[in-house]
Amino acid sequence: MKKEILLSGFLALGYLAQGQDKTAMKYAATITADDASKRLNILAADGMEGRETGKAGANRAADYIKSQFQSFGLKAPVNGSNFQMLDLKEKTTLQRNVIINSDPLDFLKDYYVLPGSFDNTKKTFKNFVFVGYGIQSDNYDDLSNLNLEGKVAVVLPGEPTKDGVSLITGTTKMSDWTTSRSKKTNALKAKNPDAIIILNADMSRMQAAKAYFERPGLILGENKSGNTLTIYASKPAIDKLLSISSKTVDALTQQIADTKKSASFNFSGNMDVDFQTKLTPLEAKNVLGFLEGSDPKLKNEILAITAHYDHLGVGEDGDVYNGADDDGSGTTGVLEIAEAFAKAKKEGKGPKRSILFMTVVGEEKGLLGSEWYSEHPVFPLENTITDLNIDMIGRVGDLYKGKEDSANYVYVIGSDKLSSTLKVINEKNNNIYTHLTLDYKYDDPKDTERIYYRSDHYNFAKHGIPIIFFFNGTHEDYHKKTDEVKKINFPLLAKRAQLVFYDAWDLVNRSERPVVDSKNDMPSDR
Repeated sequence: MKKEILLSGFLALGYLAQGQDKTAMKYAATITADDASKRLNILAADGMEGRETGKAGANRAADYIKSQFQSFGLKAPVNGSNFQMLDLKEKTTLQRNVIINSDPLDFLKDYYVLPGSFDNTKKTFKNFVFVGYGIQSDNYDDLSNLNLEGKVAVVLPGEPTKDGVSLITGTTKMSDWTTSRSKKTNALKAKNPDAIIILNADMSRMQAAKAYFERPGLILGENKSGNTLTIYASKPAIDKLLSISSKTVDALTQQIADTKKSASFNFSGNMDVDFQTKLTPLEAKNVLGFLEGSDPKLKNEILAITAHYDHLGVGEDGDVYNGADDDGSGTTGVLEIAEAFAKAKKEGKGPKRSILFMTVVGEEKGLLGSEWYSEHPVFPLENTITDLNIDMIGRVGDLYKGKEDSANYVYVIGSDKLSSTLKVINEKNNNIYTHLTLDYKYDDPKDTERIYYRSDHYNFAKHGIPIIFFFNGTHEDYHKKTDEVKKINFPLLAKRAQLVFYDAWDLVNRSERPVVDSKNDMPSDR
């Protein structure tokens, strides 16, 4: 029996060895922990000031990445430049006043609006509709027969329950009308209200977040924030608005729970809004390096390899958020992979298809850089065969805590959401070369962290381009000033980057591009 096991093991090893591409292995071996350490120590240095989008530190990081691309011999594909400039503006609040039925409201006590989400608005609203929970479903419906055009929708958060049981699901588990960040507001906005007021029953934590609300917002391209003014208001503020109707939030909530039916109705009131803002242009740029393919028939097809180089900047206390893992590690991975492919090309082993190496800005502000590229592509999106996105590959995440010395894994996200072949390609290359544990935890459509939507691959996937997102998971230093280079596991970073390299090598040299044939089972709303 033992002989049979040993024999099968040797046969398996022989099979894997036969599948190895020695040329690919030669250039993958140039991706090393030492090289990664040198690069990340530059990217995550205090002098980069946390690489915040629109700030000097981010522009210094962009200059460094550009210099690396140039040193590799990559082409500058944006009309002779490595920089794709974003049309990005900072929106600063000058004035924020709301008065309900002649009584002024206190910001962060009675109401709030999200930074950057509103335009200059001076208006009196008189026509209101209480829309209950703002839900339209088979089991419960607030919206079907409502006309919201030219009116203000007043909506409750979450969904109706009776004794802890949802009227939507019939269980204690809440539906996506509660768990989704945008489903409810999108359904309301589709009915063209003048504004939306959403109940926030607990305003007690808002004062602690005052610094967040005082931050300027960012506007990408044309000012898109003004589609529908959305105000979050306290229960007393909404009761004040409802006073003419002699109804209260508590009474209406109880009515819905008792009757299991919508309690929507029209009512009159006065809400005076006076918001004033100022727009200031910011300098923000994606950094692109291009390696042209060698096959005349395939070089117009592009593989994108991406990471975001921005982070959170400098805190109010003056401490720098260096973002060594998030996403200095991914940016370092892109640089390592780009250098390996550039060496291969110089030695006559260049890829058949072309490769776009792109580090994007503004991910921490809402995937802005990749959104800008997807809307203003330098190369046609229909020619882009896949995006391999790297965001945090230098650490061991929370779920692998305690295994720091032996951890040998990477989260692989989205590989089968659009293409039936991409996951197969990645697993084959891992089995032959890197032997990492491939963890698909975040491919679950019910993932409460919604990781699939939270990095730059999403702006390719939403256009039907197959993607793989490589990720080590969050950890105790995520988005904290303690995300430092000294905590990076460089051998693991290099190994994960090598897997991306092998996938890239495979994708740019195979005869056929990945098919787009899978029905994405992730929720449609981000």
